[in-house]
Order: sequence, then structure tokens, then C-alpha cells
Amino acid sequence: MSEASDLKELKRRMDGAIAAFKSDIASLRTGRASANILDPVTIEAYGSRMPLNQVANITVPEPRMLTVSVWDKSMVSAVERAIRESNLGLNPIVDGQNLRIPLPELNEERRRSLVKVAHEYAEKAKVAIRHVRRDGMDGLKKAEKDGVIGQDESRSLSERVQKMTDETISEIDRLLADKEKEIMHV
Repeated sequence: MSEASDLKELKRRMDGAIAAFKSDIASLRTGRASANILDPVTIEAYGSRMPLNQVANITVPEPRMLTVSVWDKSMVSAVERAIRESNLGLNPIVDGQNLRIPLPELNEERRRSLVKVAHEYAEKAKVAIRHVRRDGMDGLKKAEKDGVIGQDESRSLSERVQKMTDETISEIDRLLADKEKEIMHV
């Protein structure tokens, strides 16, 4: 654990937790249309489950409208059913080989539940970051115990790992605050 490459590995893992959190909160529906809203939707197609973006093109023609252009005409009804059953509260309108999906206004109760989900995602990310920190600290203790590094170097590296952890968690908090503001904005 004494080398900069080990610290870089910890940083890479912490950055991975941030990326996963960003992906999670991007799928939360806010007042504006975003193609990411449909990320959790999967379709039974060609004998397996596939993400929607592998069988259709998703566009945002208007701030409160999504358009899904299904590539295979025979898949239109399966795509419509998958979107309806996705628990996203969306009702697609079939228009030939396309589906138009108007995004209804979010009510206060739905906004609060979305904020709660965002907080759960943030907590999951923070736990992942703390696990990375724990792994780093355990590696330092082992290296010190095995005589690979001295006590002073171990203390210095421990402080750097803690600083990285604090910075990463504050980044999660900042992203959460931004998303919360976006969700609650009417």
C-alpha cells in the first residue's frame, strides 16, 4: 500500500462509486425529459432481455416529451408494454413505428419520493466509498505490520486516504444537492 499506484487504485475505485451514483440519479425523473429516464426499461426481444436503447432510438423533441423510434416494427407492442409496466408512471402513445411519451407534471408527493430515492442512492455510494477507504487502511496497517513501510509513512498515507475519502463523499453530497434542487424545482 506504500506506492502512489495503490493510492491511484483507491482513487479509481472511489471515482467508480461516483460514476455509479451519477448513473443512478440520472435515471430519476425530474420535470424535464431525458433519454436516461428509460434506462431501467428492458424488453423481451429475440429470445433475451435487452435494454430499450438496443432496440430503439430515444430522442427528446420537446422539454416534456420523449420519442422512441423502434427499429423493428414487430417490437413496437413489446416496447410499449415494457414502458407501461416499468413503474415509471409513463403512458406511451403508439404512432406507427414510433412511440410518443408525454411526461406528466410531477406532484409534490412524487417529488418527495424521488428525493428519498436519490438519498438512498447517495447512501449506497457513500458506503461503497467507505469500503474502499477501509480496504486502503487495512492495506496500510498490513504493510506497516510487515515492515514494508514505517509508522510515519503509514500515518501520512492514512491521512491522504482519509482526505480522498472526504473529498469524494463531499462530491456525492454536492451531486445529491443539485439533483434534489432539480427534482423539487417546479
